[in-house]
Amino acid sequence: MASDPSFAERPLPFAHDEVAETAPLPKGRIPSYMADHRRRLRERFLSGGADAVPDYELLELLLFRAIPRQDVKPLARRLIDAFGDLNRVLAAPAPRLTEIDGVGPAVLCEIKVVEAVAHRMARARVMSRPVLSGWEPLLDYCRTVMAHRDTEQFRVLFLDRRNVLIADETQGRGTVDHVPVYPREVVKRALELNASALILVHNHPSGDPTPSESDIAMTARIEAAAQAVGVTLHDHLVIGKSRETSFRADGLL
Repeated sequence: MASDPSFAERPLPFAHDEVAETAPLPKGRIPSYMADHRRRLRERFLSGGADAVPDYELLELLLFRAIPRQDVKPLARRLIDAFGDLNRVLAAPAPRLTEIDGVGPAVLCEIKVVEAVAHRMARARVMSRPVLSGWEPLLDYCRTVMAHRDTEQFRVLFLDRRNVLIADETQGRGTVDHVPVYPREVVKRALELNASALILVHNHPSGDPTPSESDIAMTARIEAAAQAVGVTLHDHLVIGKSRETSFRADGLL
């Protein structure tokens, strides 16, 4: 006797960003075409590395874990279209990410974990090491954590007498074109850390790292305050989307 379909076991519901667009299959399986696509994409990445896949496919690989039962290609494309490239997707603020259809807690967590790992790896290359003799890793770190933000951020790198980086701290966050900075607070923190030198870093979300008049004036105030207590200001870096400006190299310090 055939069983009554109304008594058939129903699949458990998933969170919003895990709901399958196709009919559920037994034992949580996904359609064969989707499984084949995921397998081929993983194989291509493992054999050819990141250069073998474009941004949206690299994002697909990231989304596979967050959304195990759904075709993630449309979501990957929506994210790239919304933010421009993979770097900007990873750096996007959580509220903006969750405005994209399909981005729920699982997707948001995966994206932010990858961003945090990238930041920590870049930071590990510069912390507790002489900065002035390893300038390129420092620039790489600043680019990684600041180049793709959509609001300004001001950071201070504190160095000891051997120019070893002892602390990296965000001193202020602002709007798309302004961040409040207080020289007294910068110098106070340098004294608390027993720092001998500073490097200032901030980003320009517009992408153009050309220092503004207010950037130049603020840097002069911090330099004067630091000199008054015997702390050296080595440089002020302005990070843009694809290049950066050094106050020291441009004769502004």
